[in-house]
Amino acid sequence: MSQAPSPAERASAPIDLRRVRRLFSDPARVAESGFLRREVAGRMFERLELIRTAPALVLDAGCGEGADLPLLRQRFGEARLLGLDASAAMLGAARASQDAALSSVNRLLRRFLPRAANAPGVNADLVCGDFANLPLAAVSADLIWSNLALHWHPQPHQVFQEWRRVLRVDGLLMFSCFGPDTFRELREAWAGIDGAPHTLPFVDMHDFGDMLVDAGFATPVMDMETITVTYADADRLLADVRAWGGNPLATRSRGLLGRAAHARLRAALDAGRRPDGKLPLTFEIVYGHAFRPVPKTTAAGESIIRFDRPKK
Repeated sequence: MSQAPSPAERASAPIDLRRVRRLFSDPARVAESGFLRREVAGRMFERLELIRTAPALVLDAGCGEGADLPLLRQRFGEARLLGLDASAAMLGAARASQDAALSSVNRLLRRFLPRAANAPGVNADLVCGDFANLPLAAVSADLIWSNLALHWHPQPHQVFQEWRRVLRVDGLLMFSCFGPDTFRELREAWAGIDGAPHTLPFVDMHDFGDMLVDAGFATPVMDMETITVTYADADRLLADVRAWGGNPLATRSRGLLGRAAHARLRAALDAGRRPDGKLPLTFEIVYGHAFRPVPKTTAAGESIIRFDRPKK
């Protein structure tokens, strides 16, 4: 009798990381989808307001063009910020945005407050890398923040293990990503055309919760919500889907979509228009946060027993 697959086995997908980097190599194209990232970031910050933390080092894992870094700087003014992304092009856009913001602030300061010129601005370090193999020492970060990035990795359970490695005891992980209902309308439209995979098999939030526990995080809190974006035409909808990363599956069809198939896809999408004439596109947004707990065993596997002094 075969055993049921583990959460990690259910979550792993044949994502081609090299293709992910190529899909995110054009910041101008990706910028078209930035409105959703900004909306989700705002909702993540609302959740963060409920948690008391004063981190010394904040890692934005999958920072993209760096849109969340100014918000993190505003929230944690004294912290060291590190933005990490697998796309060198996106990091270049983040660096240009950071430099432009600093230049604008200093121009204003030189005009109105000359003594305060040369302000530090966002002042975040930017590093290109894989967030399943972080260029950080163990127990070095206090907060890991990741907005709509985790679903692009083929093995999220390994990412959680790496994130736990670099977090300090009581350090906080806060992330968001797409859930299984994302792009539902597009999957349904493709189902009547061919059997090839055209969207990622996004991970269920309960599987994420199980993976966090398996990775050694304490009391993970998971929740989700649905956001519906509407479009006037199918071409704009498909352009945004490509801007959100398209189809990076290694098992995707390699041939170009012919005119007839494209027309059928548009017709299938048009059939789903709402009464107001708009085309809906569903996004299931999964939110999670968890802490790295105090260790119960040593590196050698020996149990750690703590004795609290009795209160006098």
